[in-house]
Amino acid sequence: MKKVVTIIVLIIIVALFGGSLYYLYQKNQESPEVFKTEQPTNETIIRKTVATGTLTPREEVDVKPNISGIVDQLMVKPGDTVEVGDLIAQLKVVPSINNLNSAKNQLRQAQINLENQEKIYKRQKELFDKSVISANDYDLAKNSYDNAKLEVTFAQENLEIIKTGTSKDAGNAATTEIKARITGMILDVPVEVGDQVIEANNFNEGTTIATIAKVDDMIFEGKVDESEVGKIEEDLPLEIKVGAIENTTFDAVLDYIAPQGVEENGAVQFEIEGSLKDTQGIFIRAGLSANASIILEKAEDVLAIKEALVQFDKETKAPFVEVETGDQEFERRDIELGLSDGINVQVLSGIDKDDKIKVWNKVQEPMAQNPRRR
Repeated sequence: MKKVVTIIVLIIIVALFGGSLYYLYQKNQESPEVFKTEQPTNETIIRKTVATGTLTPREEVDVKPNISGIVDQLMVKPGDTVEVGDLIAQLKVVPSINNLNSAKNQLRQAQINLENQEKIYKRQKELFDKSVISANDYDLAKNSYDNAKLEVTFAQENLEIIKTGTSKDAGNAATTEIKARITGMILDVPVEVGDQVIEANNFNEGTTIATIAKVDDMIFEGKVDESEVGKIEEDLPLEIKVGAIENTTFDAVLDYIAPQGVEENGAVQFEIEGSLKDTQGIFIRAGLSANASIILEKAEDVLAIKEALVQFDKETKAPFVEVETGDQEFERRDIELGLSDGINVQVLSGIDKDDKIKVWNKVQEPMAQNPRRR
């Protein structure tokens, strides 16, 4: 019995020894792990936040009439360029019957009063020439006669304005000719010939006949989230990209940040405005959607590495990299980091451009799928 146990123990020992030798042999046959390396490069690193919005003209004017009437002629269409004083539209005044009758009656009353005052004036003048009445009585009569003539003139002008919309003495105060008030491009003509328009007054904003804007002076109007508004400030540079204009970036400057936010879809948004520096001779249509990259920090032509190459000490959390010192031999180098854009990070000290950095966290390649068994 003891002999059998001894034989079994020896067999187990031999099997274990053989298995160990086979394992060591297999390990020796495996290729050693080879780490790739990358060298630092000179990069321009930008930390930015993005706002969405539109491009609009800085100066945009709605042309409204100062009399009510009907559009008789239109001299412009959207896209036309106009100068100050150019004729935009001609209105035709259609007076109301009540106002017309009232003006005619006022004129008749003024004429009757004038005839009466003229008779009184002539009688008083004859008496004054004969020294029958005093100079004061004569002056009163003459003054009443002059006032009566002014009332007739006023009534005639009022009737003329009601009929035609203007008068000889009105000048530019009331006119049926609608003219451009600024130099620019016609963006919109929301009326057509035959449409009735209303004058602008204290109770009505009036009918817009045309919209004129200076399209060579554009601004970006957008909104940023409350989580980003604390990171920005006025005079920061912007990079504007317009979806309708490919491969072009416009430089701008942040001019305005709203002091009060507006809640939209459960989030507080703050309005911002930025002035485009140069449109590069490109015609930008008003209202185009745009994205503005607000540049918070920028480091040009600095030594940088990919953030994926950086390791952090488990205890101190200090950043470091592994630099190749020989064939697949690496040593730790503590580094000082600067600006990061999420892909590349600036290296202030610890390595130079010729160092080869170990790629330690390489991504595992996906395993090939097993062929389907038949």
